[in-house]
Amino acid sequence: MAPVNNNAQINNNESPPKFKVTIIGSGNWGSVAAKLIASNTIKLNSFHDEVKMWVFEETLPSGEKLTDVINRTNENVKYLPGIKLGSNVVADPDLENSVRDANMLVFVTPHQFMEGICKRLVGKIRNDAQAISLIKGMEVKKEGPCMISTLISQQLGVNCCVLMGANIANEEYRDNKEIAEKWVQLFSTPYFMVSPCQDVEGVELCGTLKNVVAIAAGFVDGLDMGNNTKAAIMRIGLKEMKSFSKLLFSSVKDNTFFESCGVADLITTCLGGRNRKCAEAFAKNGGKRSFDELEAEMLQGQKLQGVSTAKEVFEVLKYKGWLEMFPLFTTVHEICVGRLPPSAIVEYSEHAPKFPRVGGPTAFP
Repeated sequence: MAPVNNNAQINNNESPPKFKVTIIGSGNWGSVAAKLIASNTIKLNSFHDEVKMWVFEETLPSGEKLTDVINRTNENVKYLPGIKLGSNVVADPDLENSVRDANMLVFVTPHQFMEGICKRLVGKIRNDAQAISLIKGMEVKKEGPCMISTLISQQLGVNCCVLMGANIANEEYRDNKEIAEKWVQLFSTPYFMVSPCQDVEGVELCGTLKNVVAIAAGFVDGLDMGNNTKAAIMRIGLKEMKSFSKLLFSSVKDNTFFESCGVADLITTCLGGRNRKCAEAFAKNGGKRSFDELEAEMLQGQKLQGVSTAKEVFEVLKYKGWLEMFPLFTTVHEICVGRLPPSAIVEYSEHAPKFPRVGGPTAFP
C-alpha cells in the first residue's frame, strides 16, 4: 500500500488513495491477465478502473500497429483473438509511460527479456510500487541461478511475489499478508480462484521446471510411445523438479508440489500447451527441424520457454556437478541441441538417477 505522510493533514471526507495497475507484457497470458484484472478493477473501489498494458509494438499484416488495433477493437487480435479485454484496458507501446503512475506492476513477458526490461525501468517507477511476476523461467549467472522475482526485486528495489498454477495460474505465493490479499482481490474471479502461500521459491520453480518436463512429454507424443510412457516421464519429471528445487533452496516445501502450481500445472502442461506441441513436432521430424523454426511456424510470435529453460537448467547442473542426478533434465537439453535423438528420452531410463534424499516423509519414492 502507498506510504502515509504522517505530517499531512487528513481530511476524513477524502477517499483513501486508489491502486493503479499496469501489466508489462501483452502476449497470450498477458492479455488473459489484463482481462481478469480489468474485470475486477472496474468493480473494486480500491482500484482505478483503467488498466494499462504495455505492448511491444508490432506491425500487423494489415499495416496497422498492434497497439492501435487493441485500443480500437478492445481485442488482442494477434495473441488472444476473439476475446474482448474490457473497455478499461488501454494498450501503451511506451514502457516508461505505461508504468509512470502505477503502484501495482504485473510482469508477464518471456523470461529472457526481463533483465533488459528491468534496466529500462530503473528510476522510472513509483517508490510505493509493488510487483508480481507471472513469468516462468530463470536467469543463469556466474554466481548461480536467479529467479525472475528476485531479479525484479533486486533491480527495481520493489517487493515482488509470484503467481503460477494449473491452466495458467491458480496459486499466489507471498510473504506479506496485507499485500497478498490485495493481489488475490485483483486476480480472483468466480472461475479463477487464487490463494496466497509463502513458498515463493518452490512455486516459481514449479512454474519454471514444468516446461522442461512438457518438452519431454512432447517427445513421447511425437514418437507415439503411448500414455503409459508419458505418465512415467511425468512422474520422473516431478521427482526431478522437487529434487532440483530443494537442492537450490532448502526452504522449498514438499507440499508445494501437490498444489495447483505443482502436479496440477505439470499435468496440464504435459497434456497441452506450446512446449508439448512444438516438442511433438520436433520428434515427428526426427529432430531435423530446429525449435527456432518450429516456434516461428507454429506459435505466431509467442515464445517457447521449455527449450531455453532446459539450457539454463543444464548449465546449473553442469556447474554443480549434478548431471547424473537429473537424467531427464539432462537428456531433454541434449535432444534439444541435437546431441541425442528424440528416442533418447526413454533410453536414458536404463540408468538409475542418483537422487539425493531431500525432504521429509512426503518425499517421492
